[in-house]
Parts: sequence; C-alpha cells; structure tokens
Amino acid sequence: MKGLWGLVPSTFPRTLQGLFLFFMQMNCYYHGEVQGYTHSDVSLSTCSGIRGFILLENKTLMVEPAFEPANDTHVIYEGHHLHFPSGTCGHGHNISTGSHMSTGGLPQSFSTRKTTKYVELIIVADNREFQKQGKDVEKVKQRLAEIANYVDKFYRVLNIRVALVGLEVWSDADKCAVTQDPFTTLHEFLDWRKLKLLPQQPHDNAQLISGVYFQGTTIGMAPIMSMCTAEQSGGIVMDHSDNPLGAAVTLAHELGHNFGMNHDTPERGCGCRMTVDRGGCIMTPSTGYPFPTVFSTCSKKDLVASLEKGVGMCLYNMPEVKLLYGGQKCGNGYIEEGEECDCGELEECMNPCCNATTCTLKGDAVCAHGQCCEDCQLKPAGTPCRESSNSCDLPEFCTGTNPHCPANVYLHDGHACHNMDGYCYNGICQTHEQQCITLWGPGAKPAPGICFERVNSAGDPYGNCGKDSKGSFAKCQARDARCGKIQCQGGANRPVIGTNAVSIDTNIPLQEGGRILCRGTHVYLGDDMPDPGLVLAGTKCAEGMICLNRQCQNVSVFGVHKCSGKCNGRGECNNKKNCHCEAHWAPPFCDRAGFGGSVDSGPMRQAADSSAVVVGALVTLLCLLSAGLIVCLKRKALVRMLCINKKSAIQKLRYCQWCSFPQRWFPKLGRKRAPSPRQTQSVFRVSPQHKPTSLPLHSRCDKVSMILYSSSQTQAHNMIITSKICNNIFNNCS
Repeated sequence: MKGLWGLVPSTFPRTLQGLFLFFMQMNCYYHGEVQGYTHSDVSLSTCSGIRGFILLENKTLMVEPAFEPANDTHVIYEGHHLHFPSGTCGHGHNISTGSHMSTGGLPQSFSTRKTTKYVELIIVADNREFQKQGKDVEKVKQRLAEIANYVDKFYRVLNIRVALVGLEVWSDADKCAVTQDPFTTLHEFLDWRKLKLLPQQPHDNAQLISGVYFQGTTIGMAPIMSMCTAEQSGGIVMDHSDNPLGAAVTLAHELGHNFGMNHDTPERGCGCRMTVDRGGCIMTPSTGYPFPTVFSTCSKKDLVASLEKGVGMCLYNMPEVKLLYGGQKCGNGYIEEGEECDCGELEECMNPCCNATTCTLKGDAVCAHGQCCEDCQLKPAGTPCRESSNSCDLPEFCTGTNPHCPANVYLHDGHACHNMDGYCYNGICQTHEQQCITLWGPGAKPAPGICFERVNSAGDPYGNCGKDSKGSFAKCQARDARCGKIQCQGGANRPVIGTNAVSIDTNIPLQEGGRILCRGTHVYLGDDMPDPGLVLAGTKCAEGMICLNRQCQNVSVFGVHKCSGKCNGRGECNNKKNCHCEAHWAPPFCDRAGFGGSVDSGPMRQAADSSAVVVGALVTLLCLLSAGLIVCLKRKALVRMLCINKKSAIQKLRYCQWCSFPQRWFPKLGRKRAPSPRQTQSVFRVSPQHKPTSLPLHSRCDKVSMILYSSSQTQAHNMIITSKICNNIFNNCS
C-alpha cells in the first residue's frame, strides 16, 4: 500500500476573500492492490477510522467506520448495498472523437500516453455542503480530500495524477450564485473561478461540490474539452451520497468531460471490464449502484485524441511538493528536500539509479527520474524531450542541468496558424472547417457568411449567439454572426456526433437568383446544457478577429504583436510572454547568437551542434589553404622551368625585360612563326621587328601574347599572362 502524501500539500495559503484550509498533520491516504489478486485496486484513508473501497475481479467491497465519531469498529459490505441514488450527467450529448475528429496533421509520435500528466485540482464546497456536514469545517475538508483521493486512484490507470492543491469551504456564504438550475450554477461558478480564484491561486481545474439538489436527475455538469482553459476548466458536482465515493465518481465523470471524454453509449461499442451489474464504466451517461470505478476503451481513445489535439496543455509540469501533506517521507514517490531520488517503497521500486531505502542515488548516478535522465545520467542540453502536439504547441528540450523536461509552453494566444486560417487559443488552432468536420465528417466545410448572418439573427434554439443572463437565446449582431451556431456544407447526410443530434437545414434565397443550403446542428440537451453546435471560443471569425464570449473581437486584445515585437524578427512569443527564438539565436530577445528556444522550453540545439559548425569551418578553411598551397607550388615549378637552363644571362635578361615591357611594343607578336624543331631550349622570344627601348623594371605588364617554343612541340602556343603572374615571374628571374 502506497501513501499519497505527495498529492496534497500540508498547508494551503490564505486568499483575499476566503481561506484555503489547513489539513491535519498525518499521512492517511493510500492506494494499492490486494496481494495475489490480479486487476485489484484499493483506495483507503485512515484519517478518521478506515474508509475506502477494495475492488476485486468479481466484487467491490466498502470499508467504513461503524460509528461516528470513528472508533475501532468497522463494517465491510459489498458495493451494491451502498446508498447511491441513480442520477445522470447534465452533459446529455455525445461528440465522437473517433475517425471524424481532425487532428490537423499532428505528429503521431507525440507520446501522450507515456508522459505522466498532473491535474492541479482545487475543490470548493458551497455553503449548503458546509451545512450538510454539520457545519464542521474539519469534517468537510476531510471529505473533500477523500473525494480527491478516490479520483486520483481512478485516473492513475490513464497515467494521470490528480493532485489536490487547494480546498475552499464557503462557511459564511456562497461566493457565486448556487441554485437548483445546474446550467446557471455552472456558468456562475466558472465565472467566479476565472475572475477571483484563478488570479489568487494558480491551478489547472476547479470543481464545486454542492449540497444543493439540482433539478431533474442531473448530478453533475462540465464543459467538454475545456481542460486548462481559463474560462471553462471546471465543473459542478452534487454530493448525492452518504459515502464520499458517490461524489468522487461524479467528479471523475465531469473531469472526464473536461478532458474530452464522451458518454459510453451503446452505439459506440465501448469495451468495459466491469459489467453493467457491477457498475459499468465511469463515463456511462446514467450512474446508479454499484458505482463505476474504471474507464472504458472509448474513454481512453477520447482522451488520446483530445491530448493530441492540444487539450490539456498545462498538465505536463509536476506540482510543487515542497510542503507535503503530513510531512516528508522517503518512499512516497516525490523528491523532497534532502532526497536525491524517490522511487516509492522498497517492494515496488524498479529504478536502477535510486536506493529505495535511503532515497539517495546509487554509485555514479547523477539522476534517477525524468524525461531528461537516461542510464542514470543527464541528457545533453538541447535534447528534445517533448515534441509539439500541434501547430500552436512548442517543443521542449532538456536543459542539461535538470532531469525533468521543462513545463509545457505554446504559442501566445492570437498567433496565426493553419496557413493563416485560424488563430492559436489556449494552445489549439480552432477553425470553422475543423469544427464542421467534427460535426459532419470528412468533406464538410463552413458555409458562406450569409448563412451565419441569416440563421443566427433569429435568436432561437437553431440560430443564436448562446444564452443571455436570463437563460434566453440571444440574437447575433451581424459582426458576431460567425461566433454563433456553426453553419456548414457537405459531409455526411446527418451529424456524426451522436444519435441525439439532428440536422437543421436552411435554404436562403440569393439576390442574383437561386438558393444556398445552410446546415446547422441541434442536439437535444434540455435547457440546462451548453450547445455543442455553437462556434468554439478562439475560432477566427474575420481577418484579424477571433470569437470570444460569443463576440467577434479584435485579435489585438491578446497583445501578441506587441509581445512578438521584442523578439527582433527571429522568434515567436509563447504563452508566458517570452520569446521562443530560432535555432541560431539566443533568448530572451533573440538578438545575439545562441542555441534557440526560450527561457521556458530550454535550448533547441545542443552545444555539440555549434562545435560541429566550427570544426566544419576549420576543415573548409584548411582545404582552401591546401589548395592554395598546391597552386603556389605548381606556379613556382613553372617559373623554375622557365628560368633555368638558359644559354646565357642575356637570354634571361631578355625574358625578364620582356615581362616589363608594355604590350604596345609588340603589335605583331601573335603572327610570329614557330621556330625550327631543332630548337632544344625552351625559351620565350620577342619579335625583333621592334627594338625595345629602355624601360623601368616596374613598368606595367598588361595581358601580352607570347610564343612558347618547346622542344616537344612543333607549333607555337599563345599564352595569356596577367600582370600579376608576369611580375611574379620577373621577381623569380631577377
């Protein structure tokens, strides 16, 4: 059994308008499995008695104290006896993320499944939940921590860890409107999170645990594919069961929607290792008892497709573990102060670089964990450790000093992408075309602008710009029409996103005659759900414009051009507002030579790359020098051949003088006949037709035609010798 101290900080900081509560100082949350039982799972807490579940191959057992407050007496019972009322997720639609989802030509080598993701979660309990737990703050926070422990256990099989980084209990009053209308409550909570909570306490996702009973059968609600976004990364959960496991299953379900998981409906043919009578899988649309604790094959495929599409950009950094819940402990799997490594308990440690007993490195090991650690040694700076997942993502590289890959970064919001057809938003390149393909399958494309304007000006369920604060459908202004209901053409005969989605076809007459077909999508959700047929936030709605809050706004609101301006035209601005430089320029401003990358993502090139360039340059220079040396040697040999074996010093002088004479003294030189073959000496002769006058030795030697008499040749050859060569010859002759 493994303790989970690393997933809960020991203390939470105070906020301006609330209190992140302090946990009890004890190690009391555990995950594990039953020895000797395959496919078994255990999740327990010992904070106040023993509470949790034991999942075996054919049954689920619940463990909890027999009395409150807890004593040594406990009860164990099968899961189907748990009081767990049937309920549904308010997310009544199902968007398939199978073959019809476009990933924009993403690199399939992106290791989404191999890299552990970390969800830094904050859980908020509303005032009704506080009252429901007897107005006992300690009891509320213990319940919320237990819920987080269960959720973390559910997601571990997906290589996702859910780290509780904050709790807030509204003990005095609710800080946003919480009503029986789940749609309104979700909207209000997400607004409060964005404006109040997120600036005070950075996190990846927030969930509201409410003691209010929502209308109808809805027990939870969350936007789909919204993980890591400032506007919608969160959900609401009704605490509908006496046992906290009930709320944990619902929270895991809604978190799954944030990840992009859809319901396990019959037509999808999902595989689930738990039969329906044993609870089925977590993403089943309707939850009853016994409770589901595993994910289906459909959920796993949905998750991979979403991650490759760019959802969850914030999940690749490990949470801060300086102040761990319950204090430090060697064997909890997190490297804390004073530890060189931590590979878990002795019986589970398989790391050859780490001593599980002392949490120290073995032998000559420099590291034991991380994508930038290989064979117990740090990988060189510039080694790629995380590829970009799409056109708006940026790659990360090892720094050479840290075994962990830098936190994931992506292009600044508003950066052009997809051949200028879209703009990056939260690390994703959203376009009308991509959304049409998702809704209608391959071959679909956005309809002309007149479709958006005519249909979305109606302000009804089939054409609108969302809902206003009163829950009524809002008409789209002309400039905002392309941010309302998506209008498409082509594709399949009916929407491919699920059985409860229907096509809304509208024929619009044109002034020049004829009609144009506009195809919208309506999903029967009830009045309490966001509409999946609305244009996604961050979609380009016009040149230099982007959809935000159902309005077509200028992309300049993100300040991307101002940010990129400091990169000197040699890099792009990332979401941290830092320059990601080209390969041969150095951050932070790409204004000097370097190895590329950014202060956030590490250097793009290894230092060895620059050494190779230097070596290559030296080799090239050496080759040039060698070639020059050979030419010089050959030239010197030619001069030596010309200047030796002369019959007399007069001949040598005559030759040397010739090189000093201007060409005008020898106008008929080229017509001189060749000498007799009896000539045995190789000499240069000048024409005797003109007697050269005395000239200074420094006279210019222009291009002059000379006759070369050779013992091996019977005819003359013209040669052109430049002044530089002549002077070199003259110097050698003299």
